[in-house]
Amino acid sequence: MAAPERESWQPDVLGEGWEARTLPLRPDGQGDGAVATLVRRAPADDGAPAAGAEPRRRAVLYVHGYVDYFFQTHLADAWAEAGYDFYAIDLRDHGRSIRDGRLANYTARLADYTEELDGAARILREEDGHDVVVVNGHSTGGLVAALWAHGRRGRGERPMDALVLNSPWLDLNRPWWDRVVTTHLVDLVVARVAPTAVVGSLSPAYGQWLARGDGGAWEYDLTWKPHEGFGARAGWLRTIRRAHEAVARGLEIDVPVLVCTSDASGPAKGVHDALDRTDSVLAVEHMWQRAPRLGADVTVVRIPGGVHDLALSPEPARTAYLDAVRDWVQRRVP
Repeated sequence: MAAPERESWQPDVLGEGWEARTLPLRPDGQGDGAVATLVRRAPADDGAPAAGAEPRRRAVLYVHGYVDYFFQTHLADAWAEAGYDFYAIDLRDHGRSIRDGRLANYTARLADYTEELDGAARILREEDGHDVVVVNGHSTGGLVAALWAHGRRGRGERPMDALVLNSPWLDLNRPWWDRVVTTHLVDLVVARVAPTAVVGSLSPAYGQWLARGDGGAWEYDLTWKPHEGFGARAGWLRTIRRAHEAVARGLEIDVPVLVCTSDASGPAKGVHDALDRTDSVLAVEHMWQRAPRLGADVTVVRIPGGVHDLALSPEPARTAYLDAVRDWVQRRVP
């Protein structure tokens, strides 16, 4: 079956200077209607370089987390200052890509995301002319990007030249019983009988701390990023846990990898006084333990006072994270 035709760039919800492009996708486990959305900072003069100037050769592709989408324009500013054209993708059924008749933020196969990630990489390289591409994945997006990089290893035209992970989700932040016994039961029983059954939800505390409407520092669309999420479903949890198992066994990512984390974990449920300086979604200890299993060339940097999305941390942690990324890519990326 031939891949659907891609659509043209249109003005994005972020306003002036931003464009979005819908990427129609093949039917998946939810049937027809799947799309992804590629976002970019709009190039001047439709991307034509000035007379005598060479087009920029470097670009970054940002991959968001679970119950998330791209809205962090200051992250794009930081990458631009480092010399990179900025792109972000809202994966199918996330953010800009949510469509009526489909379950938001649901998939029973993480491998399905390969279609839109491959498509985005082709656009960056073949259409927009970038020779060097760095992928920047956050949380679940970090897990997805790591599996994508592993699956594309050893190919003549690999989709990325380096991988930057911001608090990647490499294991379930729950007690041993839930990580081993409960998720095994979900895999063997619930996900097979009722894959779309809701088996969990997000704690709203971190989202409430982030959102400007609740006193936080960041403004985003709560219909696309609600504090409680959309309900964690059995089929989704099964594919996540199988991905965690793959990381535990060891991946073979063949590009340099940077893993950035907070320096401390906070309670993952409820309001507490360290929400502003700890990862209160995932366990940073899991990231430290499993990061070396991603590939042969992995650097781990701990950001003091960082929160789960390090790019949304209070200062000085936010700048420390952005500086760490910039310094690493300047050293490690051709």
